[in-house]
Amino acid sequence: MILEFLSQGPALLVKGKKRVLVVADLHLGIESDLDRHGIHFRSRTKERCERLETCIRETMPDLLLLLGDLKHGIPFPSRQEHREIPDFVEQLRSLVPLGIVPGNHDVAVEQYFELGELLPKEGVIIDGTAYVHGHMYPALSLAGMLIIAGHHHPMVCLRDEVGCSLRSPAYLFSPLNDACLGFPTREGEKGRSRVLLMPSFNELTGYDIMRTVKEPFSPISRCLSREEAEVLLSDGTFLGPIQALEGYEPDQQP
Repeated sequence: MILEFLSQGPALLVKGKKRVLVVADLHLGIESDLDRHGIHFRSRTKERCERLETCIRETMPDLLLLLGDLKHGIPFPSRQEHREIPDFVEQLRSLVPLGIVPGNHDVAVEQYFELGELLPKEGVIIDGTAYVHGHMYPALSLAGMLIIAGHHHPMVCLRDEVGCSLRSPAYLFSPLNDACLGFPTREGEKGRSRVLLMPSFNELTGYDIMRTVKEPFSPISRCLSREEAEVLLSDGTFLGPIQALEGYEPDQQP
């Protein structure tokens, strides 16, 4: 299994017997929610679709896998989502077979998908790699695997002593505490579960990666091995262990 990082997504191509293009957290319809809170953006669904189409054409995958939170509105789709999502999904379906692991925002999302495209929310195994949205405990069958997850929207937010800053979507890789997740435990490192948290495809979302580690808000993030966690930028550039980011958070005082 080989991972190819697509910064133009951000997206991930998992290459094995199959070529699986993975994206997470599109949050289509977020503009309607922001508008209700006095923050006004025009809809960017068309641009997101074009960006995803570019990733599909560049990678020629066998499957496009959406790791949950296709829609933003909770509990039910907004008028914007009812208007835009059917055409969005149909356009993707015309290019590549697709599947979705539903997320916590995906109530009633089944109306947009055909039989076989809606995958178990507890997670799915494809070609030896496990996939979940990341908001709930994963199925026990995923134990011992690399689990690719969405939900956490990891973003690196750094500021140095002279005020220079970096804000970038990022990946967080970490071994997992199997007992913490209720997985069967094995002696030694062989067979230990690992997770790769994917950045959000939606450019209006992002969550400081250090806050995820220090204030975990999901079963998976609570079961990370903080001492072994590593950070990669959206193009796959290795940034370093999570400890290397200590003291560089945006609220650091010069």
